[in-house]
Amino acid sequence: MSDWMIAVLLGIVEGLTEFLPVSSTGHLILAGELIGFTDNSSVAFKIAIQLGAILAVLLVYWRRFWAVGMGLVKFESGPVAFTRNILLGFAPALLIGVIAYDAIRAAMQTPEIVAIALVVGGVLILLLERLVKNVRYNTVEEIPFGTALSIGLVQCTAMLPGVSRSGATIMGGLMMGVERKIAAEFSFFLAVPTMLAATVYALWKDRDLLSADDLGMIGIGFFTAFFVAVFVVKAFVAIVGKYGFAPFAYYRIIAGSAALLWLMAR
Repeated sequence: MSDWMIAVLLGIVEGLTEFLPVSSTGHLILAGELIGFTDNSSVAFKIAIQLGAILAVLLVYWRRFWAVGMGLVKFESGPVAFTRNILLGFAPALLIGVIAYDAIRAAMQTPEIVAIALVVGGVLILLLERLVKNVRYNTVEEIPFGTALSIGLVQCTAMLPGVSRSGATIMGGLMMGVERKIAAEFSFFLAVPTMLAATVYALWKDRDLLSADDLGMIGIGFFTAFFVAVFVVKAFVAIVGKYGFAPFAYYRIIAGSAALLWLMAR
């Protein structure tokens, strides 16, 4: 398979899975394992193209971000609270990501970890869907600063491939009383600074491993993920509002089990 075909294929995988609680990183690792894209430069590729999907949030929610920006200029309480919560949620990932980057990179080259995490995560989502009932916060702005920071800490569990960044933050939000759709949207907004920092850091750390061809692949995968993700973001919110997270949990369990059997048999 040619490099550009690999980039397009993985870009599609990323765009389809980034906002679903199924672990886009896990899917990229398993897909890369399946097609033989596992060299040293592949780690930076798999991190960097995630930013393409994340930037789809800026397009879909541009009015929200514009209103927040204008509100910050006027120091309005709502936009200030929104920005505070995003920054608080982002802070733990920034700190832990820098400290644990080498361990994270090593885990991203171990597909067995992904398969197990998919199954375990699916079971946990099913349990939380049944246990979490109390809703206390119906907007991002209502979330207290301590809760925003706690959700950010939960997000850090997704540094283990297969856990799912969106799944961790959404489930963390539900546990702390955030309404289901708002928890999903907070996960989207929190992804922007988190994945921007992760991409810049990964490209810097792996700069000696990346050739011009590698950067070209990243560019193709980046834009493919962006365009696919634009169509997925709103669809996901609609599905969650109607069916909850259980369909994604069952998918995780089936996909993780199948991947584990394949990895053991090869």
